[in-house]
Amino acid sequence: MSDRILDRYAGRESGDGASASHADDGEQLDDFGCFGFLRGSRERATMLELRKKDGGILAVAYGYMDKAEFDPTDGIRLHLAGESIRIQGRNLNREAQPKVRLFEAICRHRVPWLKEANEAESLAASEQDVVIEAIEW
Repeated sequence: MSDRILDRYAGRESGDGASASHADDGEQLDDFGCFGFLRGSRERATMLELRKKDGGILAVAYGYMDKAEFDPTDGIRLHLAGESIRIQGRNLNREAQPKVRLFEAICRHRVPWLKEANEAESLAASEQDVVIEAIEW
């Protein structure tokens, strides 16, 4: 009972009594164009959705991630159950806003989705913006 009261006052309850999706309510998710970031300090994504500019989407479980690597010349590489996913782009380890870095956020399971930028988005991005140019799996 007290959990339900706390949930109601913390804004974690939807109208039917179920937990509201933090990615859907728009209040707990920051959209940086090429990635989403869960703001709540205790929020964690269970899966990472990888969105290609051609419309293809792959969702992978964070629980299967063996290791993650960042190399300034190669980008980010995620190792999941024997498979490798490569994320290439610009400023992949730069602060998107204070205390928010893409690689660190992936390591902490705070990124629910990544998206390749199309040509127009890539050209419109500033020199400081994080831009994902390619996701390969």
